[in-house]
Amino acid sequence: MKALLCKAFGPADTLVLEDIANPEPKKSEVLIEVQAAGVNFPDTLIIEGKYQFKPPFPFAPGGEVAGLIKAVGEKVSHLRVGDRVMALTGWGGFAEEVAVPAYNVLPVPKSMDLTTAAAFSMTYGTSMHALKQRANLQPGETLLVLGASGGVGLAAVEIGKAMGAKVIAAASSAEKLEVARQAGADALINYSEQSLKEELKTLTAGQGVDVIYDPVGGELFEEAFRSIAWNGRFLVVGFAAGGGIPALPANLPLLKGAALIGVFWGSFAQRQPQDNADNFQQLFAWHAEGKLKPLLSQTFPLERGGDAIAALSQRKAVGKVIVQVR
Repeated sequence: MKALLCKAFGPADTLVLEDIANPEPKKSEVLIEVQAAGVNFPDTLIIEGKYQFKPPFPFAPGGEVAGLIKAVGEKVSHLRVGDRVMALTGWGGFAEEVAVPAYNVLPVPKSMDLTTAAAFSMTYGTSMHALKQRANLQPGETLLVLGASGGVGLAAVEIGKAMGAKVIAAASSAEKLEVARQAGADALINYSEQSLKEELKTLTAGQGVDVIYDPVGGELFEEAFRSIAWNGRFLVVGFAAGGGIPALPANLPLLKGAALIGVFWGSFAQRQPQDNADNFQQLFAWHAEGKLKPLLSQTFPLERGGDAIAALSQRKAVGKVIVQVR
């Protein structure tokens, strides 16, 4: 089979397409014939050795896929050959086939095509877990989404609206904010031209924001926290801005009576599989109702998977980037 391989840590243009042996599923795994793979921020890190996991060389990036089950391990009873599924792979998704632990695999509903499914699991899974389990977002609360035009950001905008929140979307350009507006955002802040602090003060009548969803990090991290409401929850989702991990003066959570909360959906999905499955049942229902509309902005063939990762790492992507394997 063909796979796009990382043979040494480096930039996306060093990935190479090669023929390798087809994987064999272990007893608790399924073998998936990959239709499409989603591109996510961890893909930009894992190929440069900056992610928390460092697979042995050579490996294919690609942390999520959708496709058809080709084979099942002998201990797998709830999945069948031919099932349409989405899966969290960690890595290995930029390939024609991948073996995945069965607990990381979910059936795809008939209402969703497989390319959309490849764009769904990580972004919507992350944002749902963040807003439901970690923030306990309530109807009528105010949600600020930083980096609101990216994959997880747009998912957070849509899920926040579905949960009954007032959603404020923040991004670096008018074009990106228009995407967030179309996703349902109630208010928009262009933080390259406006003061985030002052705009939030105006939009919340000085009360601050109940929940802040931050997949960006960088210089806005502390400024956003200073705009949080009493009993607010600040969700640390990722650090797409680069330039190191931001720090926060420890007195700020104390003075605000606020919580700084980490979000690691991949670990949650493994540790609490039933809660994760319940989340996705709700997500699938919202998708079928038209409340969630994943934006697939760019599609690349497998041999150009490196270009797909580069588009994301350079923060050029709006919505979700997909590698179309078949």
